[in-house]
Amino acid sequence: MNSRPDFARRREALYERIREAAIAEFAEHGLRGTTTQAIADRAGLTKTKLHYYISGKEELYQDVIDQIIGIWADLFDGIAVSRDPETVLRAYIVRKVRFSLEHPNKVKLFTNEVMRDAGMLQDHWLRSRADVRRSASLIESWVAEGVVRPVDPFLLLFHIWAMTEYYAVMAKQIRFFLDLGESDTVKAEHVASEIADMVLNGLLVADADDRPAPRLNESGVRVMRGKTSR
Repeated sequence: MNSRPDFARRREALYERIREAAIAEFAEHGLRGTTTQAIADRAGLTKTKLHYYISGKEELYQDVIDQIIGIWADLFDGIAVSRDPETVLRAYIVRKVRFSLEHPNKVKLFTNEVMRDAGMLQDHWLRSRADVRRSASLIESWVAEGVVRPVDPFLLLFHIWAMTEYYAVMAKQIRFFLDLGESDTVKAEHVASEIADMVLNGLLVADADDRPAPRLNESGVRVMRGKTSR
């Protein structure tokens, strides 16, 4: 007789198979173009059995979106306890590149949703904006301390996202130009190192003599991005 833990593990494994099949379909066809029959076929299930696990494709789509947003928030928050910009940014870029190369369909799905008007993301925007502002505040603190050059923290994050997610969204183009065969892989460490070196070489202040003097207003208060800080 099968134990309940074994049943639960099998159920979870099957649901994960359904989710991966759905991610592939959503990445290729979007929510509107994907059918539950296509998800069932890709997962190797009958449509009837699929609906035993999900009520509809919208529920599955939202589940996937929730998962992706949670993962991306953790990619930065998991390392931001360090205040050393080189450690934080290099580790963040490595994680972003690895995620793009290992889970390209998740990146494509998210990108396609944004391009289609982000209707399914509205419930997440406020939380995501808060996460981004927290990351930007850390970068601003580095500028204030003089350990990085003055930079718009939001644009820095956008540029990192663009460079790292490119390896998922434009994977076919990359493989063509690099003349990669079916069995060849793009090396995450090499890509991450190139991106991190480019970002950090333009961002880090070499030594104390190179640190820019803080901008002060008439009252002697430090000025940063239109704000003041004491």
